[in-house]
Amino acid sequence: LREGDSGPAVTDLQQRLLRIPDVYSNGSTNGTYDATLKAAVARFQLWYGIRGDETGVYGDDTRLSLESRTGSGSG
Repeated sequence: LREGDSGPAVTDLQQRLLRIPDVYSNGSTNGTYDATLKAAVARFQLWYGIRGDETGVYGDDTRLSLESRTGSGSG
C-alpha cells in the first residue's frame, strides 16, 4: 500500500497505527492513504528500524512488524 491507495486494507492500517503510541495521533480512519498516513508509516519505519520497504510505503516488512505489535487481523 502507498499514498493514493484506498479501501478496507488502508482502514486496517490506519486503525493499527492508532494503537502505536505517538505515531499517528488523532489520525483518520477514512480508508484513504494520504500524506498524513504516509508520514505516520515513515515514522513507524524509522522508530522501529524497518528497512525492507520504501519510506512511507506499507510493504511486507512494515506490515509484519506492525501486525506483530498490534495482533493479527482478519485473515
